[in-house]
Amino acid sequence: MGPTTVTPDLDLIWSEVDDQRLRTVAMLEGLTDDQWDHPSLCEGWTVRHVAAHLTLQRQHLADVVRFMAAHPSLLRAGSLNRMIDRTARLQAALPTDEIINLIRAGIGSRRHNSFIAPAGSLSDTLVHAQDIALPLGIELEMRPVAARIAVDHIYATRHGWTGSVFRQLPLDGYRLVATDVDWSAGAGPRVAGPAGALLLLVTGRRIALARLEGDGAAQLKMQAQPA
Repeated sequence: MGPTTVTPDLDLIWSEVDDQRLRTVAMLEGLTDDQWDHPSLCEGWTVRHVAAHLTLQRQHLADVVRFMAAHPSLLRAGSLNRMIDRTARLQAALPTDEIINLIRAGIGSRRHNSFIAPAGSLSDTLVHAQDIALPLGIELEMRPVAARIAVDHIYATRHGWTGSVFRQLPLDGYRLVATDVDWSAGAGPRVAGPAGALLLLVTGRRIALARLEGDGAAQLKMQAQPA
């Protein structure tokens, strides 16, 4: 069974991107040096690496070519995930204030990475903000309307090439149901929770399992345990 949402308009998507970027910048400005070096939800990345990755959300092909020309070792990355990892590590060498300012510079912009839909940019913005906030014990709101757009997009594209950047949890055979907005997808035992938790789930964040309930939640929690 397909998702229950309709295609949102671009004005709404970019408004939600701007809102999340504003609040992410405010969060980053309040972090200590130790918090910048704290492990994030992204395996092998600190908070600094995730924030550095967020500075690279507006890259067109020409920007990518220039970046790779400046860092030719990227040509030997060998996979999309290794490329993403290496670019984040390179950007993480920038001063903290410059990382924050680069994220701030995206507020009001509708530029997005080539081959990535605006809804994908929204998902990236929302999820990576939580990758920073949750390990630090910071409550950072994920607005339900934004989470609904993002989870709808990620669920629909999770088996495509862009889905390869996420750890894939065994979601086929379950019905995902948002409890704070009108959204559901899939068929099978019910797994219910806030749209934000479902977005973290479909992007491979196991931490979301603690916020889910329903007939299928316990089974999914067993299946999704690390090997």
